[in-house]
Amino acid sequence: MAAVTGTPLDHERYINLETFKKDGAGVKTPVWAAPLDGRLVIVTDGRSYKVRRLRNNPKCKVAPCDARGNVKGSWYEGTGRVLEDPDAKARALAALRQKYGWQIRVLDFFSWLGRRRGRRAFLELSLVS
Repeated sequence: MAAVTGTPLDHERYINLETFKKDGAGVKTPVWAAPLDGRLVIVTDGRSYKVRRLRNNPKCKVAPCDARGNVKGSWYEGTGRVLEDPDAKARALAALRQKYGWQIRVLDFFSWLGRRRGRRAFLELSLVS
C-alpha cells in the first residue's frame, strides 16, 4: 500500500487549503496533507465549513505554509472531493499515519476520547498540472 507521489506538495509539513464560498470568496485553512496515488488527502471534522464548501464547489487552491497558515511558496489550483468509500477513507488514514506518525496518533486518541472519530471527513485533492 505504498503511496504514489506526484504533487509538488508531497513533502510539505503543512499546506494552506483555500476553499470557496457560494459568493466566490476564498477561505484559507492550514491543514496536514499526505500524498496518495498522485493526489493529496486530508482528514478534518466532517462538520467543518471547508467540507461544506468543497461539496458546494470542488474548486480549491493549495500552497505550502507553516502551522499558522503563513504561505511560503507558490499556489496550485485543483479540485477537491469528500471521500465516501470506506476503503478509500482507510487508505487515506494510512497515508496520513505514515507521514505524520505519532502526531496523528495523538489526534486519533483525542478524536476517540471526544467521540468525534465518527464525524471525520477525508478530503482528496487533485492538483491541476
